[in-house]
Amino acid sequence: MKFDPKHLAQLSVIVEAGSFQSAADRLGLTQPALSRNMKSLEERLGAGLFNRDGRKSIPNALGLRLARNGQAIRLAQEQASVLADQSAQGAVGELRIGAPPIVAGRFLSSAMAKFIRENPNCVVEMRTGLVHELRSMLERSQVDFVLGPQSLADPSEQLDFKQLIDDRVGILCRAGHPLTKRRHVMASDLEAQIWLAHSRGSLLRQQTEAAMMASGVTAMHIVCEADSIRSVLEIIAETDLITTMPRATTASYLEDRLVFLDFDHPQFHRPLGSIRRSGTSRNPIEDKFLSAFT
Repeated sequence: MKFDPKHLAQLSVIVEAGSFQSAADRLGLTQPALSRNMKSLEERLGAGLFNRDGRKSIPNALGLRLARNGQAIRLAQEQASVLADQSAQGAVGELRIGAPPIVAGRFLSSAMAKFIRENPNCVVEMRTGLVHELRSMLERSQVDFVLGPQSLADPSEQLDFKQLIDDRVGILCRAGHPLTKRRHVMASDLEAQIWLAHSRGSLLRQQTEAAMMASGVTAMHIVCEADSIRSVLEIIAETDLITTMPRATTASYLEDRLVFLDFDHPQFHRPLGSIRRSGTSRNPIEDKFLSAFT
């Protein structure tokens, strides 16, 4: 047997208000219209819901039990309304983010932690990967957007990029490294060093090699390759190897152990932003999360 949930909700208001007229006033209905709805509910049930005491209608045992069901319906409706308002404001929902390992470190995880604390009703999922993996995640709608360098979206007509910051690349070494004492670091100085390189499939490795060639560094003496941020930073801090890292996303790791050399090149420019499939709209939750970087 099916009931109109609206009628059950109205029954609960009658029980709470104590009379049909008071309930009708709360519901914005006329008293005759509310009475007709209760009559319809009783006909559907094949049983009465009220005992008559003169001009008063007092809920019987069945009426009281069904009123509790109606109260649950009203509560569910109120909660749904609140959630809908929160969703429109970006305070509830699901957010799926993809990022390369370097971006997914402290730079992104700190922002995620703050967002989760401020938006406890949101569910956030973060996935990491290299270029081809992140593009595949976007194509398969496994993530809503990727937070990464602009080069991840190039060349592609299916991906849109919106810049948030310039995560410029720099040359990283340990504090106290001999090169930190050089007033001007030259290409010949970099050729004479031993390097830790990022994995061959990474955008950072590609950008580093292109920038070094453009800077006049004809050869890089690479003795180690790694794709773990933690491993790279620990090795650099304990040796005289040098490497490249994005400045903004690495800043929180420097402490007093690591420094960037005074060396720059236009090809170290690295716009970082949100990358999503073309033609898809951003939801309020995404806008709220990305606002932390602007």
